[in-house]
Amino acid sequence: MKLGYKIAVRFLKSNKGQTFLIILGIAIGVSVQIFIGSLIQGLQKSLIEKTIGNSPQISITADTDDKEITEFDEVYKKIKDNSDVIALAVASDHPAFLNLEDTSKSLLIRGFQLEDADVIYKFSENIVEGRVPENENEIILGIDLLEEYELQVGDVIEIINTNQKVQELKLVGSFDLKVASINQNWGIVPLGTAQTFFEVPDRITSFEIQVDSQRVFEADMISDELETIINRDELEFSNWKKQNEQLLSGLSGQSISSIMIQVFVMISVVLGIASVLAITVLQKSKQIGILKAMGIKNSTAGFVFLFEGTILGIFGAILGIALGLLLSVAFTKFALNPDGTPVIALYISQSFILLSGVIATLASMMAALIPAIRSSKLNPIDIIRNN
Repeated sequence: MKLGYKIAVRFLKSNKGQTFLIILGIAIGVSVQIFIGSLIQGLQKSLIEKTIGNSPQISITADTDDKEITEFDEVYKKIKDNSDVIALAVASDHPAFLNLEDTSKSLLIRGFQLEDADVIYKFSENIVEGRVPENENEIILGIDLLEEYELQVGDVIEIINTNQKVQELKLVGSFDLKVASINQNWGIVPLGTAQTFFEVPDRITSFEIQVDSQRVFEADMISDELETIINRDELEFSNWKKQNEQLLSGLSGQSISSIMIQVFVMISVVLGIASVLAITVLQKSKQIGILKAMGIKNSTAGFVFLFEGTILGIFGAILGIALGLLLSVAFTKFALNPDGTPVIALYISQSFILLSGVIATLASMMAALIPAIRSSKLNPIDIIRNN
């Protein structure tokens, strides 16, 4: 085997131009695989982040006429004890009207324990002006709503509930959650303010949950698990997968397309290596015949080409990984949105890159099998006689 390796290295060095072209061919295949794979994964991650990054992945609401959950402390504890839950917030949601001088605007008042809700919605990171409510009777509104009605942070605004009760709230901040409907229609207040104003003490309307990032695509299973543990018929469980079936279908189509492209790229690489090494067998048949006449075994002759395939695969994979990463970085530098951010954020998966390199190396070894078998069957007498 050691002799086969030495002969393989010598064969590769004897025709450096051909060796470089094969390595370059493998590298291009690997770089395309890494670039497309990283691009698709980055796009999917970006879509998922925009869809559910700042929103609950599991919601629990009341399937009752008043849509309110009572005796929720025990349910809260059961959810909190689940190891897959990383964020949990209770909400008290109620329709209301923003009373303006010459008109009124419908508003969804959302009462939160803001410290918990901030983990999910990241209000503190998305505050444009002012701050998150810290005291009762304070509110923050979306930036689009402020601009439309010329409101300013520091104003005292009037909110009217469905029972015509009026409450004055101090506007302490504006937020931008990057969703127009939310920026136009949400009013965020402390939980106690919502419960007092709408006269629903000790009652909430929903639990909002985020799960471990590694199990985002298992949110439906976690939801079913929580439903079994909580075991309350009046509660309704929903998850982001159920609410975004079209998005999941699109992501699945992207993944399949990416895999097919990568498979065909690797097939073309394998065929290219196999054909070049098969020609090499013919080119080196005289040398192989002489070596066999000198006593090397058929297995050693076969190992020569297996080692060639392995060496070419390893160097091609290393160069391909470097080119793939360079392409990915370049794409995020030149493909930019008007605000200067990348169209698709760079996503580097070490496991995916390693897998691509391993697949390229294994593919090169497989491509070398045919010429390896062919070389082991060469008859030294016939070769020497014909030459």
